[in-house]
Amino acid sequence: SARSRPLSLIFGVALAACAGAAEQIARPADTPARPVLIGTVTHVFDGDSMVVQLDSGPVTVRLDSIDTPEHDQPWGRQAAAALAGRVDGQRVALEVVTQDRYDRLVAVVFYGEQNVNAWLVERGDAWAYRRYLGDDEYCVWEDAARAARRGLWSLPSTDWRAPWEWRARQRGQAAAFTDYSGESAADCIATTRRL
Repeated sequence: SARSRPLSLIFGVALAACAGAAEQIARPADTPARPVLIGTVTHVFDGDSMVVQLDSGPVTVRLDSIDTPEHDQPWGRQAAAALAGRVDGQRVALEVVTQDRYDRLVAVVFYGEQNVNAWLVERGDAWAYRRYLGDDEYCVWEDAARAARRGLWSLPSTDWRAPWEWRARQRGQAAAFTDYSGESAADCIATTRRL
């Protein structure tokens, strides 16, 4: 299957196929030079993962630098609906960062020139994923969304449960949740430095 192919093979085939494509999706000029793949979103699993059909086959994509609430936690379904409403069935550009241990491509997703990962954080549908943060701006966007009480931040602060802590607790690996009610962008950035 395409998911089990080596990343280099997927890149090679997809980049060659995309090179002559009539429809190109713009990528901002100031973004880092990383492999870019073009495809159509065929399925959204949740707020931060989806399937994209490339010319070389389907790949599962995990959005870089963000983490959204799980389906069974507050705001999980809203986050999934936001991502689906934005990109399901649409052509997107994947700026690939790496491949994770589940064989998913970890990428910054662009719909036109819009960074969808950042858009989700700015709307309050996603957290800056401190352990895997690629850009400190995600902390700034999260802080602004929290201050404006957008998205998940409109819920009572007792429902502000970081998805990574939620998953750990579901596995019996964490006893308590961190209180993020006083979190600032600087705190978020400092945490990413420690991790």
